[in-house]
Amino acid sequence: MAERGAGATGRPTGAASARLPERARALFDAPNHVTVATVDPDGRPQMSLVWARTDGDDVLFSTIKGRRKNANLTRDPRISALVYGPADPYTYAEVRGTATITDDPAAELINELALKYTGQPFGLRPGEQRVIVRIRPDKVVLYEE
Repeated sequence: MAERGAGATGRPTGAASARLPERARALFDAPNHVTVATVDPDGRPQMSLVWARTDGDDVLFSTIKGRRKNANLTRDPRISALVYGPADPYTYAEVRGTATITDDPAAELINELALKYTGQPFGLRPGEQRVIVRIRPDKVVLYEE
């Protein structure tokens, strides 16, 4: 199920799929920081800020093998990602879904995201093994005031 909210009340309203509404896609594709939540081994949430973009209805971000979120997702692929714009934090999108991880040895995604967020290339960093995390949404919440 996807939820989309619109109107003066700011209450989410329901829709029938896990597709990203255009407004949610715009929030993820703008240079807005995204908070991702994974599940630690003890069941507690672990959260991180990431740079992200969409690919169709999926949300992608880059991380490094050995980071907590990578270890958590390798063990348990459940994930949630939340984004909002700095001008209006009460309009936000959340994607809850399942993550898949693929190697990114040339660090292509992080370099693309660095250009989007900073205007500068990220560059290769010796010893880092970059991966791409792809979130396939099971549920999308778009909240608009």
